[in-house]
Amino acid sequence: MHAHAEQRASRVLELSLLATLAYIVVCIVVGIQAKSLALISEAGHNVTDLLALLLSLVAVYLHARPPSSSKTYGYQRAGVLAAFVNALLLAGLTFYLFYEAAHRLYAPVEVHARPMIAVAGAGIVMNAAIALAVYRTGSDVNLRSVLLHELGDTLSTAAVVAGGWGILTTGQNWIDPALSFGIGALILWSSFGILRETLNILLEGAPAGMELDRIARDLGSIDGVEGVHDLHVWSLGSEQHALSCHIRIPDIPPSASERILREVNERLRERFRIQHTTIQFEHAACEVPHGCAAPAVETRAHTHYGP
Repeated sequence: MHAHAEQRASRVLELSLLATLAYIVVCIVVGIQAKSLALISEAGHNVTDLLALLLSLVAVYLHARPPSSSKTYGYQRAGVLAAFVNALLLAGLTFYLFYEAAHRLYAPVEVHARPMIAVAGAGIVMNAAIALAVYRTGSDVNLRSVLLHELGDTLSTAAVVAGGWGILTTGQNWIDPALSFGIGALILWSSFGILRETLNILLEGAPAGMELDRIARDLGSIDGVEGVHDLHVWSLGSEQHALSCHIRIPDIPPSASERILREVNERLRERFRIQHTTIQFEHAACEVPHGCAAPAVETRAHTHYGP
Protein backbone atom coordinates (compact mmCIF):
# COMPACT_ATOMS: atom_id res chain seq x y z
CA MET A 1 0.00 0.00 0.00
CA HIS A 2 1.52 3.33 -1.06
CA ALA A 3 1.82 6.32 1.30
CA HIS A 4 -1.12 8.22 -0.25
CA ALA A 5 -3.34 5.14 -0.16
CA GLU A 6 -2.34 4.48 3.46
CA GLN A 7 -3.29 8.04 4.47
CA ARG A 8 -6.65 7.76 2.72
CA ALA A 9 -7.35 4.35 4.26
CA SER A 10 -6.40 5.63 7.71
CA ARG A 11 -8.75 8.59 7.38
CA VAL A 12 -11.69 6.42 6.27
CA LEU A 13 -11.06 3.90 9.05
CA GLU A 14 -10.73 6.61 11.71
CA LEU A 15 -14.06 8.23 10.73
CA SER A 16 -15.73 4.81 10.52
CA LEU A 17 -14.36 3.93 13.95
CA LEU A 18 -15.80 7.08 15.53
CA ALA A 19 -19.19 6.60 13.83
CA THR A 20 -19.40 2.97 14.95
CA LEU A 21 -18.45 3.85 18.53
CA ALA A 22 -21.14 6.55 18.64
CA TYR A 23 -23.72 4.09 17.29
CA ILE A 24 -22.79 1.50 19.93
CA VAL A 25 -23.35 4.08 22.69
CA VAL A 26 -26.72 5.10 21.19
CA CYS A 27 -27.81 1.45 20.90
CA ILE A 28 -27.01 0.81 24.55
CA VAL A 29 -28.67 3.98 25.86
CA VAL A 30 -31.82 3.69 23.72
CA GLY A 31 -31.92 -0.08 24.21
CA ILE A 32 -32.05 0.38 27.99
CA GLN A 33 -34.68 3.12 27.74
CA ALA A 34 -36.82 1.18 25.24
CA LYS A 35 -36.24 -2.09 27.14
CA SER A 36 -35.07 -3.66 23.88
CA LEU A 37 -32.62 -6.50 24.37
CA ALA A 38 -32.30 -6.73 20.57
CA LEU A 39 -30.85 -3.21 20.44
CA ILE A 40 -28.40 -4.04 23.22
CA SER A 41 -27.46 -7.20 21.31
CA GLU A 42 -27.02 -5.04 18.21
CA ALA A 43 -24.57 -2.93 20.20
CA GLY A 44 -22.63 -6.10 21.02
CA HIS A 45 -22.62 -7.10 17.38
CA ASN A 46 -21.27 -3.69 16.40
CA VAL A 47 -18.40 -4.22 18.83
CA THR A 48 -17.17 -6.90 16.40
CA ASP A 49 -17.19 -4.26 13.65
CA LEU A 50 -15.43 -1.82 15.96
CA LEU A 51 -12.78 -4.47 16.56
CA ALA A 52 -12.41 -5.12 12.83
CA LEU A 53 -12.03 -1.39 12.13
CA LEU A 54 -9.53 -0.93 14.98
CA LEU A 55 -7.39 -3.88 13.89
CA SER A 56 -7.44 -2.70 10.29
CA LEU A 57 -6.41 0.79 11.39
CA VAL A 58 -3.57 -0.64 13.50
CA ALA A 59 -2.50 -2.78 10.55
CA VAL A 60 -2.32 0.29 8.30
CA TYR A 61 -0.17 2.16 10.85
CA LEU A 62 2.10 -0.81 11.53
CA HIS A 63 2.48 -1.61 7.83
CA ALA A 64 4.98 1.23 7.40
CA ARG A 65 6.75 0.70 10.74
CA PRO A 66 10.07 -1.09 10.21
CA PRO A 67 11.32 -3.89 12.50
CA SER A 68 13.79 -2.95 15.22
CA SER A 69 16.68 -4.75 16.90
CA SER A 70 14.34 -5.82 19.73
CA LYS A 71 11.23 -6.41 17.55
CA THR A 72 12.80 -8.20 14.60
CA TYR A 73 9.41 -9.08 13.10
CA GLY A 74 7.88 -5.69 13.86
CA TYR A 75 4.61 -5.35 15.77
CA GLN A 76 2.35 -7.71 13.80
CA ARG A 77 1.49 -9.88 16.81
CA ALA A 78 0.23 -6.93 18.92
CA GLY A 79 -2.91 -6.67 16.79
CA VAL A 80 -3.35 -10.45 16.84
CA LEU A 81 -3.17 -10.56 20.64
CA ALA A 82 -5.67 -7.70 20.94
CA ALA A 83 -8.06 -9.52 18.61
CA PHE A 84 -7.78 -12.69 20.72
CA VAL A 85 -8.57 -10.90 23.99
CA ASN A 86 -11.47 -8.95 22.48
CA ALA A 87 -12.95 -12.09 20.94
CA LEU A 88 -12.94 -13.76 24.38
CA LEU A 89 -14.75 -10.76 25.89
CA LEU A 90 -17.30 -10.79 23.07
CA ALA A 91 -18.01 -14.48 23.61
CA GLY A 92 -18.61 -13.83 27.31
CA LEU A 93 -20.95 -10.95 26.47
CA THR A 94 -22.93 -13.17 24.11
CA PHE A 95 -23.59 -15.84 26.71
CA TYR A 96 -24.88 -13.14 29.06
CA LEU A 97 -27.22 -11.90 26.31
CA PHE A 98 -28.45 -15.48 25.81
CA TYR A 99 -29.22 -15.71 29.53
CA GLU A 100 -31.17 -12.43 29.49
CA ALA A 101 -33.05 -13.42 26.32
CA ALA A 102 -34.07 -16.77 27.81
CA HIS A 103 -35.30 -15.00 30.94
CA ARG A 104 -37.41 -12.61 28.84
CA LEU A 105 -39.01 -15.45 26.94
CA TYR A 106 -40.46 -16.70 30.24
CA ALA A 107 -41.11 -13.23 31.65
CA PRO A 108 -41.82 -10.90 28.68
CA VAL A 109 -41.02 -7.20 29.03
CA GLU A 110 -42.93 -4.56 27.09
CA VAL A 111 -40.67 -3.15 24.36
CA HIS A 112 -40.97 0.36 22.90
CA ALA A 113 -40.70 -0.48 19.22
CA ARG A 114 -40.59 3.02 17.68
CA PRO A 115 -37.19 4.12 19.10
CA MET A 116 -35.92 0.60 18.38
CA ILE A 117 -36.83 1.01 14.69
CA ALA A 118 -35.43 4.56 14.52
CA VAL A 119 -32.02 3.64 15.96
CA ALA A 120 -31.69 0.49 13.85
CA GLY A 121 -32.68 2.46 10.74
CA ALA A 122 -29.91 4.95 11.46
CA GLY A 123 -27.56 1.98 11.85
CA ILE A 124 -28.40 0.73 8.37
CA VAL A 125 -27.55 4.12 6.89
CA MET A 126 -24.29 4.31 8.86
CA ASN A 127 -23.14 0.79 7.93
CA ALA A 128 -23.99 1.33 4.28
CA ALA A 129 -22.03 4.60 4.23
CA ILE A 130 -19.00 2.96 5.86
CA ALA A 131 -19.15 0.02 3.44
CA LEU A 132 -19.28 2.40 0.46
CA ALA A 133 -16.35 4.48 1.78
CA VAL A 134 -14.23 1.37 2.40
CA TYR A 135 -15.14 -0.03 -1.04
CA ARG A 136 -13.97 3.18 -2.72
CA THR A 137 -10.74 3.30 -0.70
CA GLY A 138 -9.12 0.25 -2.24
CA SER A 139 -9.11 -3.52 -2.73
CA ASP A 140 -6.47 -4.39 -0.12
CA VAL A 141 -7.36 -7.63 1.67
CA ASN A 142 -7.28 -5.80 5.01
CA LEU A 143 -9.99 -3.41 3.77
CA ARG A 144 -11.98 -6.19 2.15
CA SER A 145 -12.34 -7.87 5.54
CA VAL A 146 -13.78 -4.63 6.96
CA LEU A 147 -16.19 -4.42 4.03
CA LEU A 148 -17.48 -7.94 4.74
CA HIS A 149 -18.01 -7.05 8.42
CA GLU A 150 -20.01 -3.96 7.49
CA LEU A 151 -22.20 -5.77 4.96
CA GLY A 152 -22.96 -8.50 7.50
CA ASP A 153 -23.81 -5.91 10.14
CA THR A 154 -26.17 -4.14 7.74
CA LEU A 155 -28.16 -7.37 7.42
CA SER A 156 -28.39 -7.89 11.19
CA THR A 157 -29.48 -4.26 11.69
CA ALA A 158 -32.17 -4.71 9.06
CA ALA A 159 -33.39 -7.70 11.09
CA VAL A 160 -33.76 -5.42 14.14
CA VAL A 161 -35.86 -3.01 12.08
CA ALA A 162 -38.05 -5.88 10.90
CA GLY A 163 -38.38 -7.13 14.47
CA GLY A 164 -39.34 -3.70 15.76
CA TRP A 165 -41.98 -3.43 13.04
CA GLY A 166 -43.26 -6.87 14.01
CA ILE A 167 -43.60 -5.81 17.65
CA LEU A 168 -45.28 -2.56 16.64
CA THR A 169 -47.90 -4.28 14.46
CA THR A 170 -48.54 -7.46 16.47
CA GLY A 171 -47.68 -6.47 20.05
CA GLN A 172 -45.73 -9.72 20.48
CA ASN A 173 -42.81 -8.81 22.74
CA TRP A 174 -41.21 -12.27 22.43
CA ILE A 175 -39.86 -11.11 19.04
CA ASP A 176 -37.26 -8.96 20.83
CA PRO A 177 -35.50 -11.78 22.80
CA ALA A 178 -35.82 -14.06 19.75
CA LEU A 179 -33.90 -11.48 17.72
CA SER A 180 -31.32 -11.33 20.52
CA PHE A 181 -30.66 -15.05 20.08
CA GLY A 182 -30.14 -14.55 16.35
CA ILE A 183 -27.81 -11.56 16.76
CA GLY A 184 -25.97 -13.35 19.57
CA ALA A 185 -25.37 -16.29 17.23
CA LEU A 186 -23.80 -13.86 14.73
CA ILE A 187 -21.54 -12.49 17.47
CA LEU A 188 -20.45 -15.99 18.49
CA TRP A 189 -19.79 -16.91 14.86
CA SER A 190 -17.59 -13.82 14.40
CA SER A 191 -15.87 -14.29 17.78
CA PHE A 192 -15.05 -17.98 17.29
CA GLY A 193 -13.72 -17.21 13.82
CA ILE A 194 -11.39 -14.57 15.27
CA LEU A 195 -10.36 -16.88 18.13
CA ARG A 196 -9.56 -19.72 15.74
CA GLU A 197 -7.50 -17.50 13.44
CA THR A 198 -5.60 -15.68 16.20
CA LEU A 199 -4.85 -18.86 18.14
CA ASN A 200 -3.44 -20.43 14.99
CA ILE A 201 -1.20 -17.39 14.46
CA LEU A 202 -0.06 -17.24 18.10
CA LEU A 203 0.73 -20.99 18.06
CA GLU A 204 2.58 -20.49 14.75
CA GLY A 205 0.35 -22.92 12.90
CA ALA A 206 0.32 -23.12 9.11
CA PRO A 207 -1.91 -20.40 7.59
CA ALA A 208 -5.35 -21.51 6.48
CA GLY A 209 -5.37 -22.90 2.95
CA MET A 210 -1.61 -23.53 2.84
CA GLU A 211 -0.69 -27.21 2.45
CA LEU A 212 2.95 -28.03 3.13
CA ASP A 213 2.89 -30.96 0.71
CA ARG A 214 1.71 -28.72 -2.10
CA ILE A 215 4.37 -26.11 -1.34
CA ALA A 216 7.07 -28.79 -1.29
CA ARG A 217 5.86 -30.21 -4.62
CA ASP A 218 5.79 -26.76 -6.20
CA LEU A 219 9.32 -25.98 -5.07
CA GLY A 220 10.50 -29.45 -6.08
CA SER A 221 9.35 -28.84 -9.65
CA ILE A 222 11.83 -25.97 -10.07
CA ASP A 223 14.79 -26.87 -12.26
CA GLY A 224 17.81 -27.62 -10.06
CA VAL A 225 15.85 -28.47 -6.89
CA GLU A 226 16.45 -32.11 -5.89
CA GLY A 227 14.52 -32.13 -2.61
CA VAL A 228 12.75 -30.00 0.00
CA HIS A 229 12.64 -30.83 3.71
CA ASP A 230 12.48 -29.27 7.19
CA LEU A 231 9.71 -27.07 5.77
CA HIS A 232 7.91 -24.64 8.12
CA VAL A 233 5.26 -22.02 7.30
CA TRP A 234 3.72 -19.64 9.82
CA SER A 235 2.09 -16.21 10.05
CA LEU A 236 3.76 -13.09 11.42
CA GLY A 237 0.40 -11.28 11.46
CA SER A 238 -3.01 -11.78 9.94
CA GLU A 239 -1.77 -11.22 6.38
CA GLN A 240 2.02 -11.62 6.44
CA HIS A 241 3.41 -15.15 6.16
CA ALA A 242 6.90 -16.58 6.57
CA LEU A 243 8.66 -19.76 5.48
CA SER A 244 11.85 -21.59 6.28
CA CYS A 245 13.14 -24.77 4.65
CA HIS A 246 16.15 -26.75 3.50
CA ILE A 247 16.53 -27.29 -0.25
CA ARG A 248 18.88 -29.88 -1.74
CA ILE A 249 20.57 -28.79 -4.98
CA PRO A 250 23.45 -30.11 -7.10
CA ASP A 251 27.03 -29.32 -6.09
CA ILE A 252 27.19 -26.06 -8.05
CA PRO A 253 28.91 -22.71 -7.41
CA PRO A 254 27.01 -19.93 -5.54
CA SER A 255 26.63 -17.89 -8.74
CA ALA A 256 24.65 -20.78 -10.31
CA SER A 257 22.47 -21.30 -7.24
CA GLU A 258 21.38 -17.66 -7.33
CA ARG A 259 18.98 -18.47 -10.18
CA ILE A 260 17.36 -21.27 -8.14
CA LEU A 261 16.95 -19.01 -5.11
CA ARG A 262 15.34 -16.30 -7.23
CA GLU A 263 12.85 -18.74 -8.77
CA VAL A 264 11.99 -20.22 -5.36
CA ASN A 265 11.22 -16.80 -3.88
CA GLU A 266 9.21 -15.72 -6.94
CA ARG A 267 7.07 -18.85 -6.78
CA LEU A 268 6.47 -18.49 -3.06
CA ARG A 269 5.47 -14.86 -3.50
CA GLU A 270 3.20 -15.32 -6.51
CA ARG A 271 1.46 -18.59 -5.62
CA PHE A 272 1.37 -18.51 -1.81
CA ARG A 273 1.79 -14.80 -0.89
CA ILE A 274 4.86 -15.65 1.21
CA GLN A 275 7.24 -12.68 1.34
CA HIS A 276 9.58 -13.54 4.21
CA THR A 277 11.76 -16.61 3.60
CA THR A 278 14.73 -18.35 5.21
CA ILE A 279 16.18 -20.87 2.77
CA GLN A 280 19.20 -23.09 3.29
CA PHE A 281 20.80 -24.82 0.30
CA GLU A 282 22.49 -28.23 0.71
CA HIS A 283 24.07 -30.73 -1.66
CA ALA A 284 24.06 -33.72 0.73
CA ALA A 285 21.20 -35.83 2.06
CA CYS A 286 19.76 -34.79 5.42
CA GLU A 287 21.03 -37.04 8.24
CA VAL A 288 18.46 -36.16 10.92
CA PRO A 289 14.66 -35.71 10.69
CA HIS A 290 14.49 -32.06 11.81
CA GLY A 291 17.42 -29.90 10.80
CA CYS A 292 20.50 -31.25 9.06
CA ALA A 293 23.84 -32.24 10.50
CA ALA A 294 25.42 -32.20 7.05
CA PRO A 295 27.19 -28.94 6.16
CA ALA A 296 25.33 -26.64 3.76
CA VAL A 297 26.83 -25.46 0.50
CA GLU A 298 25.33 -22.02 0.80
CA THR A 299 22.93 -20.11 3.03
CA ARG A 300 20.62 -17.33 1.87
CA ALA A 301 18.46 -14.76 3.70
CA HIS A 302 19.54 -15.79 7.24
CA THR A 303 22.21 -18.01 8.74
CA HIS A 304 20.60 -21.31 9.73
CA TYR A 305 22.47 -24.11 11.49
CA GLY A 306 21.21 -27.57 12.26
CA PRO A 307 21.65 -29.31 15.61
